[in-house]
Formats: sequence, C-alpha cells, structure tokens
Amino acid sequence: MRQAGLTCAILALSVFAAAQTPAPSLLVLNKNDATLAVIEPSSGKVLATVPTGDGPHEVSVSADGRLAFVTNYGGTTPGRTLSVIDIAARKEIRRVDLGGLQRPHGIDVVDAKVLFTAEANRVLARYDPAANGIDWRFETGQELTHMVLASRDGRMLFTSNIGSNTVSIIDREGEEWRQTLVRVGAGPEGLDLSPDGRELWTAHTADGGVSIIDVAAKKVSHTFDAGTRRSNRLKFTRDGRMVLISDLDAGDLVIVDTRTRTVKKRLPVGRMPEGILIGPDGQRAYVAVTGENRIAAIDLQKLEVVQTIATGNGPDGMAWVSSSPFP
Repeated sequence: MRQAGLTCAILALSVFAAAQTPAPSLLVLNKNDATLAVIEPSSGKVLATVPTGDGPHEVSVSADGRLAFVTNYGGTTPGRTLSVIDIAARKEIRRVDLGGLQRPHGIDVVDAKVLFTAEANRVLARYDPAANGIDWRFETGQELTHMVLASRDGRMLFTSNIGSNTVSIIDREGEEWRQTLVRVGAGPEGLDLSPDGRELWTAHTADGGVSIIDVAAKKVSHTFDAGTRRSNRLKFTRDGRMVLISDLDAGDLVIVDTRTRTVKKRLPVGRMPEGILIGPDGQRAYVAVTGENRIAAIDLQKLEVVQTIATGNGPDGMAWVSSSPFP
C-alpha cells in the first residue's frame, strides 16, 4: 500500500510539473511591418507584436531565452541598427547604433555575444550586450557577406558570400582568427551544418545547385543539382536525414535525402517561401511564406503542410524561445 501511495504521489507530481512547463514560443520577423511577432505555435495565436527597426531580417535568442536580437537590414535606406528585445516585457529595450556598419543581416548568439554580418561593409562583427558595444570585427573582403553560422563550440564561423561565390570558414587559434575561402556555385546564400558538424551545405541562388563542404578539409567534397529556381534558405532536420531548401521563385520547399543526395520531394507551400525553422522536437518544420504573409508548418513524417499561421506583413527570419516567458 505504501509503495502504491508513493507511486501515485510521483505520478501526481509529474503531471503537475508537466502542466507547469511552458511550451516553446515561435518568434517571427515581419519585414514589411518592422515587427517581431511572438506566436504560440500549436494554436497559431499571436501573443505579442513588438516594433523593431526598419526591415528586420534575422533573429537569434540568448541562451536563457530572455532576449531576442534582431538585424534591421533597412529598406531603400540601408539599416545600421540591431534591436534588443525583452521577450517577457514584450518591448524593444535597446536599439543599437552600429555606426558605419550597414545592412546587418545574418545573426547568431555565441557565448552571450551576438555575431552579425554587415553586408555593405564585407564584415563580420560581434556585439557585446553587457558592454553595449561592438567588441570585434573581421573583414571577409567578400561581396555580400550575408548569413553567419557558428559551430557548437564557437571556434569556427561560417559565412555565405553571395556576390563572391564563396563560403568563409573563419576559425580561431588562440586569440587570432584566420579565414579560408571555399569557392562554391553561383550565389551561395542559405547554409547549415550537419548535426555531427562534419559537413556544411550551402544552396546556390543562381544555378540551382548545392555544395557540400568537408569542414575538416575545408573544401567542397560534393555538388549536386537541386533544380531550384532561386534557393533562399537551407536547413538540416534534427536527425540529419533530410535537408530542406526554400525555392523562392518556384514557391516550393525542396526536400533532399542527405544519404543519396537527391531530391526526395518538392512540396508547394505558397508564394515566395524564405525562412526555415525546425521545431524543437524535430517533428515539424516552419517555412515563412513571405508573399502570402503566413507560416506553413510541415509534418516531417508525412512531408505535408498541416497548419498555416497568419503572422504579419512579409514574414521571414524565425527563432524559438524554448521556455515561453508569458503567463
């Protein structure tokens, strides 16, 4: 009887803890509205809309889930700010003036500091929120340095350089950083690391191809034709079995089998698909259908659209807040 009572108590505590564990929230940038939307993904309900700078393109979140950092790319006038957003307070708490750094775009948070590309300057830079200043910059010397991605340990950084047809691998030795340029196909933009960190894949906007880079060797090990009209973003699924590519001009999500390196399926999702985000449990992918002001949720087992979420005008960059700060 005592054992049964103990079991019941444990079960009750587990149910209580599960009920108290907040679900992840989806952050979506609306480029044309200059806002960040916080969304409860299962219902598609917009919990909050927070103003940003002009033309927000990409967003990344601090490790504790408290702050979101947004690159304000600008419109006809080049952007030169980052927005720092307190997610729980639902407001922008700081707009960081980047001085001469213009067209900030790609972004990643590493060791509590914010890496971002300044496309117009051919620069990769780092913002320190604690000091509220830029504490590092690296000249890539490449045209349209666009997206940035860091390895898990933060010792290797990768950028796609659209105008130079290269990918930068920037690695750290002591306090020094050095760059290796890897030549790829025409107009590399979307890029992602395989879950094991051994391969970096990048999709070419101009020739429909994909380059696979051996990270250790720092060279292209394989290329193949994905048949895209204009690739925009590329993401691995969490199990590494598939790569997803948004084809902006075709309106498709191109699904690639990473073992055979062939196209598995072309899934129509709507006009101008851009940003891609994989759900925390790996069961769904979220695609920003920019031209239709919505997000398409894809079941990664069925490879079908199973939900649409209205967001705002021109959705693109997305991120997860693993523990929702909202009551």
